[in-house]
Amino acid sequence: MHLLYVLSIAFALSYSAASATTTVEGVKALVERRLPNHTGSFSFAIVNGTASTDTGVSKPNDAFTVSNGVNGTIHVEGNSGIALATGLHWYLSNVAHVDIYWFIGSHLHLAPRPLPRLNNTYLGDSIVPWRYHFNTVTFSYTTAFWTWEDWELQLDWMALRGINLPLAWVGYEKILVDVFREVGFADTDISDFLSGPAFQAWNRFGNLQGSWGPGQLPLSWINSQFELNKKIVARMVELGMKPAMPSFTGFVPPAIYTLYKNATIVNGSAYGYEGLFPRRNTNVTFLSPSNPLFGRMQKSFIAKQKAAYGNVSHIYTLDQYNENVPFSGDLDYLRNISSNTYASLRAADPQAVWMLQGWVFYAARDFWSNTRVETYLSGVEDENMIILDLFSESQPQWQRTNNYFGKPWIWCMLHDFGGSMSLYGQVENSTVNPIQALANESSTMVGMGLTMEGQEGNEVLYDLVLDQAWSSKPIDTTTYFEDWVTSRYGPQLTVPQGLYRAWDIMRQTVYNNTNLTAAISVPKSILELQPNTSVMFDILGHSPDAMLYDHNLLLSAWMHLYSAANDDQSLWQNPAYIFDVTDITRQVLANAFNQLYHAFVTAANVSRNSSTSRTAGQKMLDLLDDLDAVLLSSGQRHFSLSDWIASARAWASPPLLGNNSDTVEPGSPAFGANMSTSQTADYYEYQARNQITIWGPTGQIPDYASKQWAGLVRSYYRKRWELFVEYTLNSTTSPEGVNEGLAVALTEFSLGWCLEKWDDEAGDGSLSAPSDGLAEVVAGVVKRWPSIFS
Repeated sequence: MHLLYVLSIAFALSYSAASATTTVEGVKALVERRLPNHTGSFSFAIVNGTASTDTGVSKPNDAFTVSNGVNGTIHVEGNSGIALATGLHWYLSNVAHVDIYWFIGSHLHLAPRPLPRLNNTYLGDSIVPWRYHFNTVTFSYTTAFWTWEDWELQLDWMALRGINLPLAWVGYEKILVDVFREVGFADTDISDFLSGPAFQAWNRFGNLQGSWGPGQLPLSWINSQFELNKKIVARMVELGMKPAMPSFTGFVPPAIYTLYKNATIVNGSAYGYEGLFPRRNTNVTFLSPSNPLFGRMQKSFIAKQKAAYGNVSHIYTLDQYNENVPFSGDLDYLRNISSNTYASLRAADPQAVWMLQGWVFYAARDFWSNTRVETYLSGVEDENMIILDLFSESQPQWQRTNNYFGKPWIWCMLHDFGGSMSLYGQVENSTVNPIQALANESSTMVGMGLTMEGQEGNEVLYDLVLDQAWSSKPIDTTTYFEDWVTSRYGPQLTVPQGLYRAWDIMRQTVYNNTNLTAAISVPKSILELQPNTSVMFDILGHSPDAMLYDHNLLLSAWMHLYSAANDDQSLWQNPAYIFDVTDITRQVLANAFNQLYHAFVTAANVSRNSSTSRTAGQKMLDLLDDLDAVLLSSGQRHFSLSDWIASARAWASPPLLGNNSDTVEPGSPAFGANMSTSQTADYYEYQARNQITIWGPTGQIPDYASKQWAGLVRSYYRKRWELFVEYTLNSTTSPEGVNEGLAVALTEFSLGWCLEKWDDEAGDGSLSAPSDGLAEVVAGVVKRWPSIFS
């Protein structure tokens, strides 16, 4: 019998009037926030409702109807709060032509008055019960320094797009600290174990421990993030979502060796290849789930979490082998690990469901044979686990594991590693493949979702996947992109045809990679990678030189987009247009840089110190100057190093979110107790700088989280390329000798850059905003680079 059918008939809880009222009020509050002029324009009702306190993964699919209501209102009915929000979004985006976006914000308030009437009642049905959002590492790459205002926009975006199963990782450290203290760990033990804000995800995974750079994670951060998460979780529940909550994983400070001498403990979780990180920052200590202390800490953790947030969910995220491998491959060992881990969850919450990122089986696929996967999963009953097939669009694991040997699983699009910003997508894989997976005769697929590492550009791809969760057939992407463009630039605009044409060209090219041997994810430009005279290294599963589409077609799309402003000059005041012109101009320039790099290396190999070589080198630097100017003149937070650093430093004086009085003894070295406010701000800034550049104490994973940001291009990438040009032209050694000496100089520069401080006067220590706006800056760039834009 099909698992979804079994789960549906097993679920028979009634939906109480109180629950219905709560979810309706949550959607009404969203309207009040985003459409203040339309608070009386919509009516909502729960019909055939499903209980918000359902157990396990047992949940019927969501459904809604949108119809004309009385007195000119629009009436939305649904069987859940998220169904209501999704129905509201269908009307706003498809009929009123307004929407809400990550980077340009909400223009829902621009919905016309009176609201357009419907010709027919619209019915929407999800094809899967769950729509999931977030990767554990998104909380470091994207949301590390977010405020409540950032989260409010994100949560409304999520609700409108039908997400009902989000991760809720913020503030995890507060409860973990309390549990550690309870079992006897000293504050110095705990503070030495916890990692900084930009790297907390890998501490939670057991990959890394401790901080590097100037300082330690302060208690003010831990407490403020905890208070922030109270608001986040409350809003998730208010909007009808079921948050996936953290749990105790088993990773503990090394002091456990002296505190509990008889505990069963293993080490060996070196992150990356052996010796990549200093031993003090990896080789994390893992307490065996078979040890009674593990169960005690799990029970305490979940009890404290429920006391803080309420009994909001029975789904717990728990990953013990993310890019680590188990201590042993013995089948009994693997089964005991999983069965004892789940037993600890079950003892703490009898209705617990373990949510696991299936990335573990892909990242260490040499270890995880099908026999080992099946054995490990067999330690938990099918209905007590749900697995995220994290990279379904490129590297699905559900096929080789026979639908995870009966476990419910969610089809996820990963798409983006480290927050890379290039234009990229797989529209065919992202629409056809999940429908095929769901139709599989033995399918145990129960959801669709997004698991991007960094929530960056290419937003249309993410919208597409979430909308596919409401369509039983692969979405017609031609029509989809056209409708998306209409709502993106509307409603107070007759959208010029050039915009439709631009996006349709990109739909067929940059957003439709099917060559997974060349690239499996968002590519990087050479300009973001550490310069080298012979080879630019593969760091994301593809060659940085791989051109996955005809660059001339992207240039054609850019021409249609840019020329659209000739038809309507008001586009230069349209936030969506400003963002898109910036983003696509950025990509055109980044692609052109690759060609300039090869031209320079070729010229230098012929004659190091010739006018041809010097001219070729200067062109690279000039292009980086112009790229930075385009990014800066956009005025967009998304393209700004300044905003990333300012957001980090602001947490040294966090808004009053709650009681932050939990302190350590005066003079204690724990939790940065002796750090002043300015030193704390410097610590956060170092964290922010380090992640996007050298990623590690001395450059362990350089450029993995690189960004094309104003300020970063000029102060970091351009400086590196300037060193590269000068070193190459002035060196008399072989190319190999150039690379060896250059690497030392570049490392010294990068380490120093991470220690620089924010300059309020200059914005980022090196820049002041140009006097010209985006239109003037782009026009100047086009004029200076006819070889690129003609």
